[in-house]
Amino acid sequence: MPHLDSQSLGAGVVKRATRLADGRELIYFDDRDTTLPAERAIDARTLDARPETATMRLDVLTGDWITVAASRQNRVMLPGADLDPLAPQTPTNPSEIPSRYDVAVFENRSAAFGPALAAAMDAAPAAPDPPRGLDDLAALGLGRTRTSVGRCEVVCFSPESTGSFGTQSVVRARTVIEAWADRTAALSALPGIEQVFPFENRGEAIGVTLPHPHGQIYAYPYVTPRTQRMLDSIAATGPDMLARMLEFERASERVILAGEHWTAFVPFAARWPLEVHMMPHRHVADFTETSDAERDELAGLYLRLLRGVDALYETPTPYIAAWHQAPVRVGRDTTRLRLELTSPRRAADKLKFLAGSEAAMWAWTAEIPPEASAARLRAAVEGVPL
Repeated sequence: MPHLDSQSLGAGVVKRATRLADGRELIYFDDRDTTLPAERAIDARTLDARPETATMRLDVLTGDWITVAASRQNRVMLPGADLDPLAPQTPTNPSEIPSRYDVAVFENRSAAFGPALAAAMDAAPAAPDPPRGLDDLAALGLGRTRTSVGRCEVVCFSPESTGSFGTQSVVRARTVIEAWADRTAALSALPGIEQVFPFENRGEAIGVTLPHPHGQIYAYPYVTPRTQRMLDSIAATGPDMLARMLEFERASERVILAGEHWTAFVPFAARWPLEVHMMPHRHVADFTETSDAERDELAGLYLRLLRGVDALYETPTPYIAAWHQAPVRVGRDTTRLRLELTSPRRAADKLKFLAGSEAAMWAWTAEIPPEASAARLRAAVEGVPL
């Protein structure tokens, strides 16, 4: 087993980088109290060539870019634990990760974006028709296409085959946060990347295809439509809009929990039956700008929030945990890091489905008042120890 070059990060986390058999990058992040050796196994699989980079098509009605990634049609769907592709490799399971790990991050083989531009990584093929900057992407026209350059990474929270972020220890949560910051910095530096988005999908009702505790990171070649809408609102209302919003929410009855550096709350105009936002008290554009103290506190607060969400019902709640970050090149002085956690679960045995008005016209109706949702969540979180 080779000894990988290592790099010490915050909170005692150690980073070790290598590559998989087809050239994709694999990075181990070791807990501060890890029992793992420095040596890691080589990926000795024989793999097919990586799929061609997907194509983006412009929807001239909205200005949105739609990725067409046919290779994702063949991705693994709910395998048994004995064939878990995110577990460490065994003689009977040729998974994606050769060695046992604490936290592991690797390039997704079934990617909606990427590989990244050839200049960024010697294992990536050249993109035949990449975006030519934000002005190029903003231009409207029929039949416009571009190569869907970028990067999609899988973040494995644990070598175990079941669980979620909320089932991890505080030490492990801190390691994942360090990995998010490290990968945000690395992906933001790649040519053509405009925004980096860490997230976790949890539960089959959300569309999860692997029960293994994991999240993902998307590095987009454009500023996402959701972020662009927010930038437009900031431009119309003032550069301190998010700071004023946080002050407004912190003074409300919708606060779920708060620490020295972070506050979690149900937003004033929540769309989903279960919706919680969490924001840092000071302006930080993304995870790279958070301090050690902010990361330390976040590890515990985030776990309490997720465990409180699961305490609402007898079975785990499906959710999307979306970490919105400022774009790489625009809006960094006005747009701050924040979590938006949403779930369609409106009762123990009921889900909210997007019907005609919401799905077709983006005109939402909320069935549960945000204040009532906040009261239930606050009680649940208060009863959850770490």
